[in-house]
Amino acid sequence: MSKSDFDASSASPSHGARIAMLTVVAMLAFAGNSLLCRLALKGTQIDAASFTLVRIASAALVLWVMLRARISHARADTRRAGNWVSALALTVYAAPFSYAYVRLAAGTGALLLFGAVQATMIGYGIAIGERLAAMQWLGLLLALGGLVWLVLPGLAAPDPFSSALMIAAGIGWGVYSLRGRGRSDPVAETTGNFMRALPFALAVSALAWPFASFDAPGLAYAAASGALTSALGYVIWYAALKGLKPATAATVQLSVPVIAAAGGVLLLGEPLTARLAASAVAILGGIALVVSAKRR
Repeated sequence: MSKSDFDASSASPSHGARIAMLTVVAMLAFAGNSLLCRLALKGTQIDAASFTLVRIASAALVLWVMLRARISHARADTRRAGNWVSALALTVYAAPFSYAYVRLAAGTGALLLFGAVQATMIGYGIAIGERLAAMQWLGLLLALGGLVWLVLPGLAAPDPFSSALMIAAGIGWGVYSLRGRGRSDPVAETTGNFMRALPFALAVSALAWPFASFDAPGLAYAAASGALTSALGYVIWYAALKGLKPATAATVQLSVPVIAAAGGVLLLGEPLTARLAASAVAILGGIALVVSAKRR
């Protein structure tokens, strides 16, 4: 990121360094969501529904406490902020995300999630009449081709059902992101949505109750995913967004699947396959073409 990537109001070197630091921390937090979920579901006794419930509950609690510390009448503001449709979209992201990581590697899941999110948002833009340049169409086709190649049947292909769940999670997050654009107070909005998502998470957990299981490490990972990499991660990201141009913000998110894949290899002992590497280059490179062409 260069100084020109920041808004005029954030042109000072010290402020620019602060925005860059916040951005790096936010990207690490987003990748950490994948790593914590995979670590919990692979190495502990917690089930996917319980992980989702604890993650959403801990995120809602931390966000509510932060909002209450900032606003004296937080309860009234939280009721007005957020909405049930966005809360449902948040749950559609969080629940399949957890179930997908029962069998997906961290890097593969993050790449599928990120590709589905961007495809949803780009597809929405096309549906409402946004025109793409030739280079953007090339990038879109390259990204979609990489996504198809990643999930094609073969020895190195990820589990197809888990892949479908992660793509559904990406669509849910894309819808949630589209609905949250332009909100005047994203922290209050996020708090309201997480609190409204609790009944949905409870319903998922109730349906899966016959298969419920958990232990102390699993609960700890789920709580960390909600309180740290979700709640605090989103707050830090919203703070960074104030000093980033939209195209820059979209571009830096390309780092999330790479960080998650590296973390999976280094921390979880997951293999880095040639198919994953080639698909990552195609998907992230294609999205970069779309974003960079839009910036120009």
